[in-house]
Amino acid sequence: MTKGNFVAYYRVSTQRQGRSGLGLADQQKNIADHMTGCGSTLAAEFTEIESGRKKDREQLKLALAHCRKHKSVLLIAKLDRLARNVAFVSALLESKVRFVAVDMPEADATFLQMAAVFAEWEAKKISERTKAALAQAVKRGRKLGWAIPSRREQQQPASLKGAARNAEKARQFASNVLPIINEIRSAGISTLDGIAGRLNARGVTTARGSQWYAATVRSVLAYQAAA
Repeated sequence: MTKGNFVAYYRVSTQRQGRSGLGLADQQKNIADHMTGCGSTLAAEFTEIESGRKKDREQLKLALAHCRKHKSVLLIAKLDRLARNVAFVSALLESKVRFVAVDMPEADATFLQMAAVFAEWEAKKISERTKAALAQAVKRGRKLGWAIPSRREQQQPASLKGAARNAEKARQFASNVLPIINEIRSAGISTLDGIAGRLNARGVTTARGSQWYAATVRSVLAYQAAA
């Protein structure tokens, strides 16, 4: 195991955090186990809560800056999906920061470069196939979307389904950020304004990518109370 000054980078999204072991608790446990195995401790931790395909990763930038300043090793709990994110790969390669992926210790700069190239190629091919299929459908005279009269009755159920999906995303976001809020509260910060201030100081954004306020903290805590 590599010994030295370690910085942990966790990444969760508004999607189901349990998929592929990408939950915050899972990542923290994996890195904690790694720390126990190498007989070292973390110098800093950075948690990214990103929505969808967000490319601007503020916490990753802070983590990499910390590593460069203190000559630290960046620890990543789970690389498999992150390696397919071109923005993440590019930032990591350009930083020239030494890193260790707990789930894939053999990964190196060459592996990441290959993963990034494949990710770009795969995204391009998917886009091309989708556009070609839609173009062929229109060419055959097929009307797309709700312009088809026979499908108008389906619009309301689809809208309700969309609303349910948004509600689920909000619930998942709350489950991701609640551990961070609970850490802040355990440090003695109990007021909503105080918690909001600490979240903003950490660079954690709301589900809409905005700053935290007492009202937004209250909304997230409501999910905990309802659980």
